[in-house]
Amino acid sequence: MLIVMKPDATEADIRRVLDAIQTLGLKGHPMPGAQRTAIGITGNQGAVDPSPFADLPGVAECVRVSKPYKLVTRDLRPDKTVIRFRDTGAEIGGREFAVIAGVCAVESREQTRSTAQAVAEAGCRFFRGGAFKPRTSPYAFQGLAEEGLKILAEVREEFGLKIVTEATDEPALDLVEKYADVIQIGARNMQNFSLLRRAGRARKPVLLKRGMASTVEEFLLAAEYIMAEGNYDVILCERGVRTFANHTRFTLDLSLVPEVRRISHLPVIVDPSHSTGTREKVIPLARAGAAVGADGLLVDVHPYPERALCDGPQALLFDMFREMMGEVRAIAEIVRR
Repeated sequence: MLIVMKPDATEADIRRVLDAIQTLGLKGHPMPGAQRTAIGITGNQGAVDPSPFADLPGVAECVRVSKPYKLVTRDLRPDKTVIRFRDTGAEIGGREFAVIAGVCAVESREQTRSTAQAVAEAGCRFFRGGAFKPRTSPYAFQGLAEEGLKILAEVREEFGLKIVTEATDEPALDLVEKYADVIQIGARNMQNFSLLRRAGRARKPVLLKRGMASTVEEFLLAAEYIMAEGNYDVILCERGVRTFANHTRFTLDLSLVPEVRRISHLPVIVDPSHSTGTREKVIPLARAGAAVGADGLLVDVHPYPERALCDGPQALLFDMFREMMGEVRAIAEIVRR
């Protein structure tokens, strides 16, 4: 159920509704908007009786929600969610086209620092780097773990970049929450429900990647797991799905961007690096992501891709990255006018 408050509802009115929801053993999720606050209810196994709420002060209406998800939908929040980092002015989902760029895996302090410098000089506000790497082969490089997180923290201090890094399990998430600014949940963990719940209890934004064989509904329900625990700062990331095509690693489903925009208030970005697997395809699909209306990009960059311990063929060289930044900014400016 969705409880829509009147535009003039007070904080006391909202608190009264939340207390009534809690009395029923359910959980209320207030979502302030430009015009009014809506409160979603979760924890119910069946339909919720609206009568305990209908006559409370400040309540405009009670609306039954028939969709499988309740919190990610525009029914709850018509206004788009913008995730803001107030200390730097950086944001994801707002006017700014957010580019999250960096190394696929933190390999060394020198490699990470030189890439962070190039990313910052290109005007990016976000740096990505993997300290925990889920790999197909158990013998492949798995990341530097906490040592990698410490290197990322150094990069943040030196260049003023917000750090985005992946948590592969709950112990890793405990560390990522300590060191990073945005917690990434990778494609392989999109339906790791215990990890999603743990991310929902974190008080940092979560970047959720779409699973490689997941529908839009499954993707949004994964985000619902996070939000149901009280963390409403979720960024959706399209990173490609498996198809019959063999000319690219995955097929980047750009149609997901307008579809999510139609259904959900959450920001959505595109990963042209992991979807294509080859750098010559990254820039064209980055342009396409900006043109289709994505809120930003997640891109791999590396000073020496031929030496990379993880996904070197998809990493952009520094000059290619600078070229891409100019192009996607120009396209995003046109699309966002």
